[in-house]
Amino acid sequence: MIPLRDQNPVTHFPFVTVAIIALNLLAFLLWEPTFAGSSREAQARQEIFFYCHAEIPYEIIHHTSLGEGGVPAREAIAQGFHEGLDEAAGDQQVLAEDCGHKNWLFSIFTSMFLHAGWLHIGGNMLFLWVFGNNVEDKLRPLRYLLFYLASGIVATITQTAIIHTGSNAVIPNLGASGAIAGVLGAYLLMFPRRRVLTLVIFFLVTVVYIPASIVLAAWFVLQFFSGVLALSQRMNAGGGVAVWAHIGGFLFGAAMALLFFPKERFGARPPPPRPDLPGRRGWGWNRRRPPPPGLAWPPA
Repeated sequence: MIPLRDQNPVTHFPFVTVAIIALNLLAFLLWEPTFAGSSREAQARQEIFFYCHAEIPYEIIHHTSLGEGGVPAREAIAQGFHEGLDEAAGDQQVLAEDCGHKNWLFSIFTSMFLHAGWLHIGGNMLFLWVFGNNVEDKLRPLRYLLFYLASGIVATITQTAIIHTGSNAVIPNLGASGAIAGVLGAYLLMFPRRRVLTLVIFFLVTVVYIPASIVLAAWFVLQFFSGVLALSQRMNAGGGVAVWAHIGGFLFGAAMALLFFPKERFGARPPPPRPDLPGRRGWGWNRRRPPPPGLAWPPA
């Protein structure tokens, strides 16, 4: 299921959500070697870029970079890449030369703005736009920004704590999906009955409105079973997808919404579209018109 938009008007322009999307797009288009090509040299350049800027579990646990971690880091590289210590020493030297500036702590934040491909960033930004603007509308910009970053940090901690051994220890983790998962968890508790226009691909392709509780619960169940499968097979979560980061971020967002955020009652019927707001949830954010004569809001 792919969400396209929700029936959930906002009252303020989502400046933070738009800024986060813009920063992710700028990083992908202008900072990452996205257009370096598909040659072996271009792929190696992209891999080194991710090792220099993305979060790596070994570095978070040991508080040092792979390039500057000495013999223990070299052994981790050898184990992760299934190579000898001599080859690992060469790889470590490359990382030391190209990533000598790396700050392992700062990489937790930079990794939230890096993506591995067009589908990766496209899917993440679509989910953030559909659900993030409403969460920001309720929390207001500063609290929403702090919540978004905290969700990303919790997602990183969860992924690192559960998937941190063997080859997984030296695989870069990147993407905004952990932080966005926190937004999804919050949305589930804050707007469970709001309807989401969803593209459903199952034998037939159709577009239908589905309650947010079903869309987001189905997404979480898929992540959870993918994470359990990853653990049982001792492989990187979801074949390269950090699903435990998704799970950790989602649960954190749901917990924060349950304890601190304003919520609609789960059994409450979602309000009808407002007659005094034109069109969509609108680009008419603050262009409110008074209701027509004789029509009160909400309707009696």
